[in-house]
Amino acid sequence: MFIAMNRFQVAPGRGDDFERIWRERESYLDGVPGFIRFALLRGEDGEHVSHSTWATREAFEAWTNSESFRRGHAQGSLMGILAGPPVIGLYDAVLEQEAQP
Repeated sequence: MFIAMNRFQVAPGRGDDFERIWRERESYLDGVPGFIRFALLRGEDGEHVSHSTWATREAFEAWTNSESFRRGHAQGSLMGILAGPPVIGLYDAVLEQEAQP
């Protein structure tokens, strides 16, 4: 499993605008090979994190070079909404545990 996270510091008072842009955008992730799930997380003090889970690092990298990626990231500007550039974190799973039924 592979996880990609982008941390966004949202400008004060612009959290609702940031979340609205994400809710209204087309993700283009359905049907992308290796994509498992996506979540947009709201933290404290204006931090938001986009969290995507992939079957492998290679699946994630293939998506970043795809037309689906380009279309998804060409939507809506975040100018004036972010307090700085996003910071990406890329993680290979070394241990996984799931709930037992």
